[in-house]
Amino acid sequence: MTAQTTPIQKLDSEALSLDSVSLWQITRRRLFRRKSSVVGMVILAILIFIALTAQWLAPYSPTLSMLDAKPPENIGKRSAPCIYLLGCSQDQPQHIMGTDGNIRDEFSRMLYGARLSLMIGLSTVSFAIFVGTVLGALGGYFGGWIDNVIMRVMDVLLAFPSLLLAIAIVTVLGPGLINALLAIGIVSIPAYARVVRGSVLSVREMDYVSATRALGGNTYEILFKRILPNALTPLIVQGTLGIATAILDAAALSFLGLGAQPPTPEWGSMLGAERNQVFTAPHLVFYPGLAIMLTVLAFNLLGDGLRDALDPRLAHVS
Repeated sequence: MTAQTTPIQKLDSEALSLDSVSLWQITRRRLFRRKSSVVGMVILAILIFIALTAQWLAPYSPTLSMLDAKPPENIGKRSAPCIYLLGCSQDQPQHIMGTDGNIRDEFSRMLYGARLSLMIGLSTVSFAIFVGTVLGALGGYFGGWIDNVIMRVMDVLLAFPSLLLAIAIVTVLGPGLINALLAIGIVSIPAYARVVRGSVLSVREMDYVSATRALGGNTYEILFKRILPNALTPLIVQGTLGIATAILDAAALSFLGLGAQPPTPEWGSMLGAERNQVFTAPHLVFYPGLAIMLTVLAFNLLGDGLRDALDPRLAHVS
Protein backbone atom coordinates (compact mmCIF):
# COMPACT_ATOMS: atom_id res chain seq x y z
CA MET A 1 0.00 0.00 0.00
CA THR A 2 1.53 3.27 -1.15
CA ALA A 3 1.63 6.06 1.41
CA GLN A 4 -0.08 9.24 0.29
CA THR A 5 1.71 12.57 0.79
CA THR A 6 -0.53 15.10 2.48
CA PRO A 7 -0.49 18.78 1.47
CA ILE A 8 1.01 19.70 4.85
CA GLN A 9 3.87 17.20 4.40
CA LYS A 10 4.49 18.56 0.91
CA LEU A 11 4.69 22.11 2.21
CA ASP A 12 7.06 21.01 4.98
CA SER A 13 9.39 19.30 2.48
CA GLU A 14 9.41 22.40 0.25
CA ALA A 15 10.23 24.59 3.23
CA LEU A 16 13.11 22.31 4.23
CA SER A 17 14.50 22.31 0.69
CA LEU A 18 14.21 26.11 0.57
CA ASP A 19 15.98 26.48 3.91
CA SER A 20 18.83 24.27 2.69
CA VAL A 21 19.55 26.66 -0.17
CA SER A 22 21.61 29.73 0.66
CA LEU A 23 20.60 33.26 -0.29
CA TRP A 24 23.39 33.50 -2.86
CA GLN A 25 22.30 30.26 -4.50
CA ILE A 26 18.75 31.55 -4.74
CA THR A 27 20.00 34.84 -6.19
CA ARG A 28 22.22 33.07 -8.71
CA ARG A 29 19.38 30.85 -9.88
CA ARG A 30 17.03 33.78 -10.31
CA LEU A 31 19.74 35.76 -12.09
CA PHE A 32 20.54 33.04 -14.62
CA ARG A 33 16.84 32.42 -15.21
CA ARG A 34 16.48 35.88 -16.78
CA LYS A 35 17.69 36.08 -20.36
CA SER A 36 18.38 39.82 -20.19
CA SER A 37 20.74 39.47 -17.23
CA VAL A 38 22.51 36.54 -18.93
CA VAL A 39 23.06 38.70 -22.02
CA GLY A 40 24.44 41.47 -19.82
CA MET A 41 26.81 39.07 -18.06
CA VAL A 42 28.04 37.65 -21.38
CA ILE A 43 28.79 41.11 -22.76
CA LEU A 44 30.47 42.09 -19.50
CA ALA A 45 32.55 38.90 -19.47
CA ILE A 46 33.78 39.67 -23.00
CA LEU A 47 34.67 43.23 -21.99
CA ILE A 48 36.56 42.04 -18.92
CA PHE A 49 38.46 39.49 -21.03
CA ILE A 50 39.39 42.20 -23.53
CA ALA A 51 40.48 44.55 -20.75
CA LEU A 52 42.68 41.91 -19.12
CA THR A 53 44.28 40.73 -22.36
CA ALA A 54 44.49 44.02 -24.29
CA GLN A 55 48.29 44.06 -24.21
CA TRP A 56 48.38 40.69 -26.01
CA LEU A 57 45.38 41.20 -28.30
CA ALA A 58 46.41 44.65 -29.54
CA PRO A 59 48.62 44.40 -32.66
CA TYR A 60 50.06 47.90 -32.17
CA SER A 61 50.71 50.43 -29.45
CA PRO A 62 47.56 52.43 -28.59
CA THR A 63 49.51 55.70 -28.42
CA LEU A 64 52.17 55.24 -31.11
CA SER A 65 51.70 56.58 -34.64
CA MET A 66 52.26 54.18 -37.48
CA LEU A 67 54.90 56.59 -38.78
CA ASP A 68 56.89 55.88 -35.61
CA ALA A 69 56.42 52.12 -35.77
CA LYS A 70 59.29 49.79 -36.60
CA PRO A 71 59.35 49.55 -39.52
CA PRO A 72 57.26 52.67 -40.26
CA GLU A 73 54.14 52.13 -42.33
CA ASN A 74 53.30 54.14 -45.41
CA ILE A 75 49.67 54.83 -44.56
CA GLY A 76 47.54 57.94 -44.48
CA LYS A 77 45.32 59.55 -41.86
CA ARG A 78 41.91 58.05 -41.13
CA SER A 79 42.41 55.10 -43.45
CA ALA A 80 39.50 52.72 -43.90
CA PRO A 81 39.49 49.32 -42.16
CA CYS A 82 41.63 46.71 -43.90
CA ILE A 83 41.06 43.01 -43.11
CA TYR A 84 42.84 40.41 -45.23
CA LEU A 85 40.18 37.76 -44.60
CA LEU A 86 37.55 40.09 -46.05
CA GLY A 87 39.47 40.69 -49.28
CA CYS A 88 41.70 43.64 -48.40
CA SER A 89 44.81 43.79 -50.58
CA GLN A 90 47.91 42.18 -49.13
CA ASP A 91 49.90 45.21 -50.31
CA GLN A 92 48.27 47.34 -47.60
CA PRO A 93 49.00 47.03 -43.87
CA GLN A 94 46.17 45.33 -41.99
CA HIS A 95 44.23 47.58 -39.63
CA ILE A 96 40.99 45.94 -38.53
CA MET A 97 39.31 49.24 -37.62
CA GLY A 98 41.45 51.57 -39.69
CA THR A 99 43.59 54.40 -38.35
CA ASP A 100 42.64 57.68 -36.66
CA GLY A 101 43.64 61.27 -37.39
CA ASN A 102 47.07 60.74 -35.84
CA ILE A 103 47.65 57.52 -37.83
CA ARG A 104 47.26 55.30 -34.77
CA ASP A 105 45.69 51.85 -34.97
CA GLU A 106 42.03 52.25 -34.00
CA PHE A 107 41.59 48.58 -33.05
CA SER A 108 44.43 48.72 -30.51
CA ARG A 109 43.02 51.90 -29.00
CA MET A 110 39.57 50.33 -28.72
CA LEU A 111 40.99 47.34 -26.84
CA TYR A 112 42.86 49.49 -24.35
CA GLY A 113 39.82 51.74 -24.05
CA ALA A 114 37.85 48.82 -22.59
CA ARG A 115 40.38 48.56 -19.76
CA LEU A 116 40.17 52.29 -19.02
CA SER A 117 36.38 52.45 -19.16
CA LEU A 118 35.93 49.55 -16.73
CA MET A 119 38.52 51.09 -14.40
CA ILE A 120 36.64 54.40 -14.51
CA GLY A 121 33.31 52.78 -13.67
CA LEU A 122 34.60 50.59 -10.85
CA SER A 123 36.82 53.23 -9.21
CA THR A 124 34.28 56.05 -9.22
CA VAL A 125 31.43 53.86 -7.98
CA SER A 126 33.63 52.30 -5.28
CA PHE A 127 34.54 55.76 -4.02
CA ALA A 128 30.92 56.96 -4.13
CA ILE A 129 29.62 53.81 -2.41
CA PHE A 130 32.18 54.05 0.39
CA VAL A 131 31.52 57.72 1.16
CA GLY A 132 27.77 57.45 0.56
CA THR A 133 27.46 54.35 2.77
CA VAL A 134 29.28 56.00 5.68
CA LEU A 135 27.24 59.21 5.43
CA GLY A 136 23.91 57.44 4.92
CA ALA A 137 24.56 54.98 7.75
CA LEU A 138 25.52 57.74 10.20
CA GLY A 139 22.53 59.86 9.26
CA GLY A 140 20.04 56.99 9.40
CA TYR A 141 21.35 55.54 12.67
CA PHE A 142 21.87 58.67 14.76
CA GLY A 143 19.13 60.85 13.28
CA GLY A 144 18.63 64.33 14.72
CA TRP A 145 20.91 67.15 13.64
CA ILE A 146 23.50 64.75 12.19
CA ASP A 147 20.91 63.36 9.81
CA ASN A 148 19.63 66.83 8.94
CA VAL A 149 23.08 68.20 8.11
CA ILE A 150 24.10 65.20 5.99
CA MET A 151 20.82 64.99 4.10
CA ARG A 152 20.63 68.71 3.43
CA VAL A 153 24.09 68.61 1.87
CA MET A 154 22.99 65.65 -0.24
CA ASP A 155 19.85 67.56 -1.27
CA VAL A 156 21.99 70.48 -2.43
CA LEU A 157 24.11 68.16 -4.58
CA LEU A 158 20.99 66.51 -5.99
CA ALA A 159 19.55 69.91 -6.90
CA PHE A 160 22.07 70.16 -9.77
CA PRO A 161 22.08 67.95 -12.87
CA SER A 162 24.87 65.44 -12.23
CA LEU A 163 26.72 66.01 -15.49
CA LEU A 164 26.61 69.80 -15.19
CA LEU A 165 27.87 69.60 -11.61
CA ALA A 166 30.67 67.27 -12.73
CA ILE A 167 31.62 69.73 -15.48
CA ALA A 168 31.72 72.56 -12.91
CA ILE A 169 33.94 70.53 -10.55
CA VAL A 170 36.35 69.56 -13.33
CA THR A 171 36.46 73.18 -14.52
CA VAL A 172 37.56 74.26 -11.03
CA LEU A 173 40.04 71.41 -10.53
CA GLY A 174 41.34 71.40 -14.10
CA PRO A 175 40.95 68.95 -16.99
CA GLY A 176 42.31 65.47 -16.52
CA LEU A 177 41.26 61.89 -15.95
CA ILE A 178 41.85 61.91 -12.18
CA ASN A 179 39.85 65.10 -11.69
CA ALA A 180 37.07 63.71 -13.88
CA LEU A 181 36.93 60.54 -11.78
CA LEU A 182 36.79 62.61 -8.60
CA ALA A 183 34.01 64.80 -9.99
CA ILE A 184 31.91 61.82 -11.09
CA GLY A 185 32.43 60.17 -7.70
CA ILE A 186 31.32 63.30 -5.84
CA VAL A 187 28.13 63.78 -7.84
CA SER A 188 27.28 60.08 -7.34
CA ILE A 189 27.52 60.13 -3.53
CA PRO A 190 23.98 61.44 -2.77
CA ALA A 191 22.25 58.52 -4.52
CA TYR A 192 24.07 55.93 -2.41
CA ALA A 193 23.73 57.95 0.79
CA ARG A 194 19.96 58.13 0.41
CA VAL A 195 19.67 54.42 -0.40
CA VAL A 196 21.71 53.41 2.65
CA ARG A 197 19.89 55.85 4.92
CA GLY A 198 16.51 54.44 3.90
CA SER A 199 17.70 50.87 4.49
CA VAL A 200 19.20 51.74 7.87
CA LEU A 201 16.00 53.45 9.00
CA SER A 202 14.01 50.29 8.27
CA VAL A 203 16.54 47.80 9.66
CA ARG A 204 17.45 49.58 12.89
CA GLU A 205 14.00 48.86 14.36
CA MET A 206 14.27 45.10 13.83
CA ASP A 207 14.12 42.77 16.83
CA TYR A 208 17.68 41.46 16.45
CA VAL A 209 19.03 45.02 16.52
CA SER A 210 17.03 45.77 19.68
CA ALA A 211 18.34 42.53 21.22
CA THR A 212 21.95 43.49 20.45
CA ARG A 213 21.38 46.90 21.98
CA ALA A 214 19.81 45.35 25.09
CA LEU A 215 22.79 43.02 25.49
CA GLY A 216 25.14 45.99 25.66
CA GLY A 217 26.37 46.13 22.07
CA ASN A 218 28.25 49.31 21.20
CA THR A 219 27.49 51.63 18.30
CA TYR A 220 30.13 50.12 16.05
CA GLU A 221 28.84 46.57 16.56
CA ILE A 222 25.21 47.53 16.07
CA LEU A 223 25.77 49.71 13.01
CA PHE A 224 28.48 47.87 11.09
CA LYS A 225 27.86 44.25 12.16
CA ARG A 226 24.08 44.14 12.56
CA ILE A 227 22.46 46.90 10.52
CA LEU A 228 24.67 47.50 7.46
CA PRO A 229 25.10 43.86 6.34
CA ASN A 230 21.31 43.59 6.17
CA ALA A 231 20.88 46.94 4.42
CA LEU A 232 23.25 46.42 1.48
CA THR A 233 20.93 44.61 -0.94
CA PRO A 234 19.58 47.77 -2.63
CA LEU A 235 23.11 49.19 -2.61
CA ILE A 236 24.36 46.30 -4.77
CA VAL A 237 21.72 47.00 -7.39
CA GLN A 238 22.28 50.76 -7.27
CA GLY A 239 26.04 50.27 -7.59
CA THR A 240 25.72 48.03 -10.64
CA LEU A 241 23.50 50.55 -12.40
CA GLY A 242 25.78 53.36 -11.20
CA ILE A 243 28.79 51.89 -13.01
CA ALA A 244 26.97 52.36 -16.32
CA THR A 245 26.15 55.96 -15.45
CA ALA A 246 29.75 56.65 -14.39
CA ILE A 247 31.13 55.27 -17.67
CA LEU A 248 28.67 57.39 -19.63
CA ASP A 249 29.52 60.55 -17.64
CA ALA A 250 33.25 59.93 -18.03
CA ALA A 251 32.80 59.52 -21.77
CA ALA A 252 30.81 62.77 -21.89
CA LEU A 253 33.53 64.66 -19.99
CA SER A 254 36.23 63.23 -22.25
CA PHE A 255 34.13 64.11 -25.30
CA LEU A 256 34.13 67.72 -24.08
CA GLY A 257 37.89 67.63 -23.50
CA LEU A 258 37.61 67.67 -19.70
CA GLY A 259 38.35 64.01 -19.00
CA ALA A 260 41.08 61.78 -20.36
CA GLN A 261 43.59 63.79 -22.36
CA PRO A 262 45.28 62.70 -25.63
CA PRO A 263 46.88 60.32 -26.38
CA THR A 264 45.09 58.28 -23.66
CA PRO A 265 42.89 55.66 -25.41
CA GLU A 266 39.49 56.49 -23.91
CA TRP A 267 36.33 55.91 -25.90
CA GLY A 268 34.79 59.30 -25.10
CA SER A 269 37.90 61.25 -26.10
CA MET A 270 38.26 59.13 -29.26
CA LEU A 271 34.67 59.96 -30.14
CA GLY A 272 35.19 63.66 -29.45
CA ALA A 273 38.42 63.87 -31.46
CA GLU A 274 36.77 62.48 -34.61
CA ARG A 275 33.25 63.88 -34.22
CA ASN A 276 33.68 66.08 -37.31
CA GLN A 277 34.56 63.06 -39.46
CA VAL A 278 31.18 61.35 -39.16
CA PHE A 279 30.70 61.49 -42.95
CA THR A 280 34.30 61.24 -44.20
CA ALA A 281 35.48 58.52 -41.74
CA PRO A 282 32.34 57.15 -40.02
CA HIS A 283 34.17 54.11 -38.62
CA LEU A 284 36.12 56.36 -36.22
CA VAL A 285 32.82 57.52 -34.69
CA PHE A 286 30.91 54.26 -34.97
CA TYR A 287 33.27 51.94 -33.07
CA PRO A 288 33.76 54.05 -29.90
CA GLY A 289 30.06 54.88 -29.80
CA LEU A 290 29.12 51.22 -30.16
CA ALA A 291 31.57 50.22 -27.40
CA ILE A 292 30.11 52.78 -24.99
CA MET A 293 26.57 51.67 -25.81
CA LEU A 294 27.34 47.97 -25.28
CA THR A 295 29.15 48.59 -21.99
CA VAL A 296 26.34 50.71 -20.58
CA LEU A 297 23.76 48.20 -21.85
CA ALA A 298 25.60 45.30 -20.17
CA PHE A 299 25.64 46.95 -16.75
CA ASN A 300 22.02 48.07 -17.07
CA LEU A 301 20.87 44.55 -17.96
CA LEU A 302 22.88 43.08 -15.10
CA GLY A 303 21.54 45.69 -12.68
CA ASP A 304 17.96 44.98 -13.68
CA GLY A 305 18.55 41.27 -13.25
CA LEU A 306 20.08 41.75 -9.80
CA ARG A 307 17.17 43.95 -8.75
CA ASP A 308 14.72 41.19 -9.64
CA ALA A 309 16.88 38.40 -8.20
CA LEU A 310 17.34 40.15 -4.85
CA ASP A 311 13.68 41.11 -4.53
CA PRO A 312 12.45 39.39 -1.33
CA ARG A 313 8.93 39.19 -2.74
CA LEU A 314 10.13 36.60 -5.25
CA ALA A 315 10.17 33.55 -3.01
CA HIS A 316 10.21 30.80 -5.60
CA VAL A 317 13.33 28.89 -6.53
CA SER A 318 13.72 27.14 -9.84
